[in-house]
Amino acid sequence: MKKKTALTVAGSDCSGGAGIQADLKTMTMNGVYAMSAITALTAQNTTGVTGILESTPEFLQQQLEAIFEDIFPDAVKIGMVSSVSLIRVIAESLEKYKAKNIVVDPVMVATSGAKLIDDSAIEELKKSLLPIACVITPNIPEAEVLADMKITCEDEMVAAAKLIYEKFGCAVLCKGGHRISDANDLLYNENGAKWFRGKRIDNPNTHGTGCTLSSAIAANLAKGESLENAVEKAKNYISGALAAQLDLGKGSGPMDHAFILN
Repeated sequence: MKKKTALTVAGSDCSGGAGIQADLKTMTMNGVYAMSAITALTAQNTTGVTGILESTPEFLQQQLEAIFEDIFPDAVKIGMVSSVSLIRVIAESLEKYKAKNIVVDPVMVATSGAKLIDDSAIEELKKSLLPIACVITPNIPEAEVLADMKITCEDEMVAAAKLIYEKFGCAVLCKGGHRISDANDLLYNENGAKWFRGKRIDNPNTHGTGCTLSSAIAANLAKGESLENAVEKAKNYISGALAAQLDLGKGSGPMDHAFILN
């Protein structure tokens, strides 16, 4: 039998809640065959990150070539990439193989507001990856960086998303939260602005929600869903994973990616 395929290009989370591990679980549970190219190994758990070992550009390129030359992905999700050289390798490879349905989770700013990658990597991301994306999924602090404006209300979310769409030519899913439009996400594309309203789920264990959402969108795009349907299904999936109330670890724990099997 044939099956639709999706590739995640991101860092590994040895505790399984975010990164490559969350992506693979999410893609699998959303009905596609999942593959990965690893940008970095991390030593982390629910309480924080204690070590990072980055892939070399040469090895990341070898991983991407191995995938594209054998099992061509129907969608690609890109997560955290912290160096200019790795971002360039990804962009060059995606353009070389004419990859489709590219979802970029522009991981730049933590929920706390702390910057996760340096300015040169942010500039490379904006120059080479965002313009080839089908959709990007920034949180509020990341959308502020990309739009170069403060976001304090829903109207400003719309204005920022419009600016980003016009600047980079890709659809934008601006994720609510950070006390602004919590659980409500805004999609801005050629059709204008569309809100996806969600119900806030009282669960402190939210490790990996961004990775999971972008991977679910990629999986649904791989299956041929429209962007709007892919976002709706991804939001429903993440709501189910949060509502399962998995409780593991001493910090902000992971979600139950396999809640459908419970």
